[in-house]
Amino acid sequence: MGNPLFKKKPMDLLLREAADTGEHTLKRTLGPLSLTALGVGAVIGAGIFVMTGLGATYAGPALTLSFIVAGFGCVLAGLCYAEFAAMIPLAGSAYTYAYAALGELLAWIIGWDLTLEYAMGASTVSSGWSNHFVELLQIFHLRMPLWLAYDHWTAVATAENILARAQVHAADPSLIVTTKAFADQVGALLKTPSADLLSQAHALVGAPRIFGFEFGFNLPAFIIALIITCVLVVGIKESANFNAAIVIIKVGVVLFIIMLGLKYVDTTNIGHSWAEFAPNGFPGVWKAAAYIFFAYIGFDAVSTTAQEAKNPQRDLPIGIIASLVACTILYILVAFVLTGMVPWRSINIQAPLAVAFLDHGLSTASTVITAGALAGLTSVMLVMLLGQTRVLYAMANDGLLPRKFFAAIHPKFRTPYKTTLLVGLVAAIIGSITPIDKLGDMVNIGTLLAFTIVCIGVIVLRYTNPNQPRPFRTPLVPLIPALGVMINVYLMINLGRWNWARLIIWLAIGLIIYFAYSRHHSRVQQNGR
Repeated sequence: MGNPLFKKKPMDLLLREAADTGEHTLKRTLGPLSLTALGVGAVIGAGIFVMTGLGATYAGPALTLSFIVAGFGCVLAGLCYAEFAAMIPLAGSAYTYAYAALGELLAWIIGWDLTLEYAMGASTVSSGWSNHFVELLQIFHLRMPLWLAYDHWTAVATAENILARAQVHAADPSLIVTTKAFADQVGALLKTPSADLLSQAHALVGAPRIFGFEFGFNLPAFIIALIITCVLVVGIKESANFNAAIVIIKVGVVLFIIMLGLKYVDTTNIGHSWAEFAPNGFPGVWKAAAYIFFAYIGFDAVSTTAQEAKNPQRDLPIGIIASLVACTILYILVAFVLTGMVPWRSINIQAPLAVAFLDHGLSTASTVITAGALAGLTSVMLVMLLGQTRVLYAMANDGLLPRKFFAAIHPKFRTPYKTTLLVGLVAAIIGSITPIDKLGDMVNIGTLLAFTIVCIGVIVLRYTNPNQPRPFRTPLVPLIPALGVMINVYLMINLGRWNWARLIIWLAIGLIIYFAYSRHHSRVQQNGR
């Protein structure tokens, strides 16, 4: 019988579930264009508008190579995802594939791990959306109270930065894009030299106290997450249409960045030798690739909508590969423009593209980029929350989570509405009270682990179930998936030991839940008794 913990979900059962079109299943409404738009919507967001600055600090002008390395690793994983998605057109993505190829325990691990990618990713993006929204308000000389615009720690750090800038420039209000009342408040605080900068920062934040502790709440992050949640509850077709409209806007903004930015590229910024082009050599290129990998996260979310695709065997591979290739090309061009416009040591970390255009006096272009970033982050949130709910839906259908809640389908909208509301609320709360850098730290390593397991799964199923029909076949197996494993594992190694520690702790929590509840309610385990 073998170890029940590694019992696989039978392929015939998976295919019967995929063919089910009853009222308690998800509604099939998505075609290849909608699926490709979902992929682009998930990928182009925080990575391209934010992570390019961080990547440049490691790779220098060779940032373009880093995007090629990260993109190549994703393409290898994407080919493996495409084979699985066409062969097993079910919600659940890597979780479902691992169940078929590697057994229940590893399927649970990867399903739990995907929460780091989707739910934490959505929280990260909601916080990033809020930062750009606050910047947009400031362009129009509007300002929210700091304790309502950021979580507590970010609010205090922002206040310290504002006071330090004002101190250096003699509290010149023109350097603080804001209201006159706020500028007056900053000026008054700077006239109390007896107070240290941290005390002044707390005073500037002006946060209320709850049980003796200062309270900071990122209201924009909370609201946008709830709005996206409501869109997802209404229906997958409506969500896809909403996403497609946003994708058109943000792809237009990215093309605008490339076309306008090319006019300001100075080849001396890129360098005329390898030492100038890659100041930190190949180690710097790989290090940057590990961090800008965040820019590619999301294309795999296309596979979570397998049960909502009209013709999944044909359309899912198209959606996965097309979205990934398109985004990779755009990323390489944007990286070339950024490192050509600004010397790599001078690239801004927080808002690299917007500041690069400001440095050239293009304030209107900077405003357009900020607006594009808002659109980009909105669609990323939508696809991340969509992916998370579909993974939990699949796990609940297998009995690994309470089915009455996590697999409940709305009688009218045919969406997993209870799961969507729960995930959306959790993402909203976490995104509103947690610093964005702490959230983002967990996302990359969780995603890379998922990619690695999918690549391994393709090799395993080719040998254990070679005769299974495969509408799309990953080429050059086992070479392609083996390369995918090596590249993704090496990128994980480059993320450092603290990210590994967080991953191990998270997986330990997941194993406790599995052994306490999931394995006792597993449909596969019960059918095998």
